[in-house]
Amino acid sequence: MKKNFRIWAVLFWLLVWQLGSMAIGSEILLVSPLRVIQTLADMIRQMIFWRSVCFSFIRVFGGFLLGTALGCLLAVLSSRFQVVRELLSPLVLTVRTVPVASFIILALIWFSSKNLSVLISFLMVLPILYTGVLTGIRERDRELLEMARVFHVRPWRKLLMIDIPEVYPYFHSACRTALGLSWKSGIAAEVIGMPKGSIGEHLQQAKVYLDTPTLFAWTVVIVLISLLCERLVLHGMDQGMKMLRRWKG
Repeated sequence: MKKNFRIWAVLFWLLVWQLGSMAIGSEILLVSPLRVIQTLADMIRQMIFWRSVCFSFIRVFGGFLLGTALGCLLAVLSSRFQVVRELLSPLVLTVRTVPVASFIILALIWFSSKNLSVLISFLMVLPILYTGVLTGIRERDRELLEMARVFHVRPWRKLLMIDIPEVYPYFHSACRTALGLSWKSGIAAEVIGMPKGSIGEHLQQAKVYLDTPTLFAWTVVIVLISLLCERLVLHGMDQGMKMLRRWKG
């Protein structure tokens, strides 16, 4: 499902934001968008800004990749072996229902805060990819599978011609959801754990010192990075599928 943002709609809400800030008259309570843009412009000229962005990006995206890889692997195993599916069912349900804050606090007891966002992003992504890919495997076209069995299609050709195209829509949807959640949960972990040099540390410091312009500016950065990451990953996946379809053709 494509995002259809209209410029006029964005400008409308920016205007509402500006008017609301002017009406309240306090930057601590609600800073204006113009002030946020000015603060962001000052931030991006500092090397510490880019170091913090890289610090958080590597860990959050790393957690996403680990959760995606293990989620897909476990989904394949669960589709083949019922005992694996039954064994993982309580674990997946637990990870999906336990609040993120509980995982963060527990993780801080066991591990250092430096790589906390990797673990939390991984835990949030894993059940989404596992469930999505497992559903896709179960929903494959039975007639195509039967045809592949009757004509003794080689496993690797069956994988490329049937399995991947059939499962891809579910995988794509799961990745879209997981990417956004990985950033939300990963940054939340940094805010609580405050690893040195992270985006979460800057957010926490801005809150402590009531630096609302900086708080909003970092929030804008998180949103932009999350959207850019989503666009690049999903675009790369779509291009890969187009190449596979052309190869099939």
